[in-house]
Amino acid sequence: METADPTPHARSTDRDTTADGPPRTAPQLSLELLVHGVGGTTAQEMLGDPRVQLITGDDTAACYRRTDDADAEQRPDDYRGEPVREAYCWSNLTSGNGARALWLILVPFMVANLAHWMRPAAPSEHPAQRIYDLLVRILALTLTVLLAAASCEVALDLTAWQCAGTTVCAAGKSWMGFLSPDNSGWWSAPGRRLALASMVPLLVIGFLWGLSRRTWSAYESASPPPRLPGTSRDTPVAERTALSREGFWYGRRLVARLRAAHTTAGVLTVAAVLLAAAAKADGDGGHPVLAVTGRALTALVIVLAAVTLIVVWRTARSEDAPDVSSDHLVVRALPFASLAVLALTMVHIGWARPGARSHGPLPGADAFGGIAVFQGVLVLALAVTAWVLQRAARDDARTALRGMGGPAVALLACAVGGVLSGGVAQRFADWLDGGATPGQAHAPIPGPPVLLSWQASVIPALLVVVAAVAVLAAVRVVIVRNRVAKDVPGLYDPREQPDAGRTKRIAATIAGAGLTDSAPVLIAATSAVTLVLGAGAVIGAWLTGRAPGRATEGAPPVVHAAAETAESLGSWLMGAGVILLITMGRRAYRDHSARRTIGILWDVGTFWPRAAHPFAPPCYAERAVPDLTWRMATWTERFDGRLVLSGHSQGSVLAAAAVWQLDLVTRSRVALLTYGSPLERLYGRWFPAFFGPPALTGLHREMDDWRNLWRFTDPIGGPIRLTCEGGRRIDQGPLRDPLSFGRTLQNPLPAQILGHGDYQADPVFGTVRAELIARLSPDLPCQRPADESTEGRPAQGSSGRSSG
Repeated sequence: METADPTPHARSTDRDTTADGPPRTAPQLSLELLVHGVGGTTAQEMLGDPRVQLITGDDTAACYRRTDDADAEQRPDDYRGEPVREAYCWSNLTSGNGARALWLILVPFMVANLAHWMRPAAPSEHPAQRIYDLLVRILALTLTVLLAAASCEVALDLTAWQCAGTTVCAAGKSWMGFLSPDNSGWWSAPGRRLALASMVPLLVIGFLWGLSRRTWSAYESASPPPRLPGTSRDTPVAERTALSREGFWYGRRLVARLRAAHTTAGVLTVAAVLLAAAAKADGDGGHPVLAVTGRALTALVIVLAAVTLIVVWRTARSEDAPDVSSDHLVVRALPFASLAVLALTMVHIGWARPGARSHGPLPGADAFGGIAVFQGVLVLALAVTAWVLQRAARDDARTALRGMGGPAVALLACAVGGVLSGGVAQRFADWLDGGATPGQAHAPIPGPPVLLSWQASVIPALLVVVAAVAVLAAVRVVIVRNRVAKDVPGLYDPREQPDAGRTKRIAATIAGAGLTDSAPVLIAATSAVTLVLGAGAVIGAWLTGRAPGRATEGAPPVVHAAAETAESLGSWLMGAGVILLITMGRRAYRDHSARRTIGILWDVGTFWPRAAHPFAPPCYAERAVPDLTWRMATWTERFDGRLVLSGHSQGSVLAAAAVWQLDLVTRSRVALLTYGSPLERLYGRWFPAFFGPPALTGLHREMDDWRNLWRFTDPIGGPIRLTCEGGRRIDQGPLRDPLSFGRTLQNPLPAQILGHGDYQADPVFGTVRAELIARLSPDLPCQRPADESTEGRPAQGSSGRSSG
């Protein structure tokens, strides 16, 4: 097995011998490093050989070769004119372990983290950049508070306060017998019931803390290779991207600081709920000593909450170099201080209060409304900040939602968090009260806060809007299909007999693939309606103080029936959403194919580092990008070879990120081949500050060469839209798909429509790869892209190859 040189920065300019390694092989040796896309694949499939051998890496991510090619560096003459093929497999970073399917419950945190990276491409020194990042971090903190509040609602309010304090509800529940007031036991006092039940939200927070810490050690700890001194980038400032900074993919300290702050916020939320209940009991019962103690503990909670906000305020990414310093003692001590305050609060609320009893909802239930309003204000402030940044952006022609992608996604994160919280609370309340409906007349318990019922009642209206947009998208597909169908036969040899059914299928595939470009419309409509309906739910809950069904009792029968139907249907939809996630998680734990499907979600959603929320699923790129960078740097140094980095789909994004991390000496020996790539179509539009046209132009400027293959039938990949010097385009396409239209002597059976997969089956792939291998040389200067005005749309010839 090959062992990588641990000091690639110590390379010599002499390309014939090395001081600390074996003699270098002939310079004609070349390597094609394959990087698979979403969903993952095996090394056997990538290399087309059942016999493969691990070259470097571990069970999580590794490089493999065919067994026959394992010692290729020792016999370079056998590979003249053909590169050694090596596969980098990273699928186990996202979908290898069945238990990771349970990360579906962390979707709101993942979406909030995406909002951080969607800021417009304004200059890095723009003051609004810091404001944008701060707003996203605070918004992410409110999601942790919402999770803790939802856990308290289920464990403290519904279980320990409402059901355990009501004889009718507690009857028949043997596990709750020792908590019932009828039992007159030690735990039957309301305060002690709440203190015991507070262990449930504390365990939830502890589980997320432990999961974040474990993945933090496994993913964020991969350091980048050292770079050659004196090889600073000569890229214009406007074309530089943060992805090229040495510390971009090393976020250990940042995640640690955010983890401490979010853990503290969650624990303080539990303490605040207990103190609110104790304050009401002490005020009603007249316990002056306990009232003073409660005020002192409340002051401690406020002080710790203020310190937590300051930590979040001052926690910004340090990307210029890997941040290996330790956190301040105050940051490390925050979670322990909050646990100490919670312990004192549990003692305080568990103190004997003769005559105390629990009735009605738990004090402080209105906090859900306050969280929703605060999140709405943050989203609006984020939208204003994004608008300011968009006005200062360098290139905003194709930016999704005109720079409003971040605020829209942040709002959806809050909405998903609210739906999950409300769904769990309402379904749990339905289970506790048996056949009755919580909150209605003669129900044994009041049930969840009124706001959750109002939020549930607006879900059907939101789904109607989403369905309407989906119908419009379907109509658009039909229109585009009919228009494209007229041009499909002209792309093929006229001797192939036209087939109306075949033409229709090809045209429908092209039209369906174009729906990806309509995603901004769906997200914009959903976000706008969510904001309006969410504001209406908060206003309705505050003005009426009752659920929609009861609030419209005096209204006309039609209105009252519609309100009750919306409330009931929305409540079940909220619960169904939670059940669906749990079911998918259980199925993925047992079914490898389902686990792989869910893994695709994380391949797309967890590419970015955890810059906003530490409890989001871990960033696999913080392991994959250093892996690829180390492999390219050490191989080109040890063997003085040429390298083609070949990335498909999400693998092309990893490949581009890895190339950005190379020093200029290594990068000049690397060519990039991407196919089915979302670099411009998705990442360039939704993350313009990092993958916008200036950033991609700078990437091409510093490389020896770059080619990109794409098809009209591909729903994910697309053109890069850059042009080389001399008018030669990066994009090779659109490739013809399927390769043959009808039945011929060479293809007696209908050719498959490949869409997003199997680019290597196209003859153009081998031709382009051979051209890259032939062109790549350390002595060639970096190619400079022509002015953007020279860019043209690639034409398609009858052979299926680009005319460029």
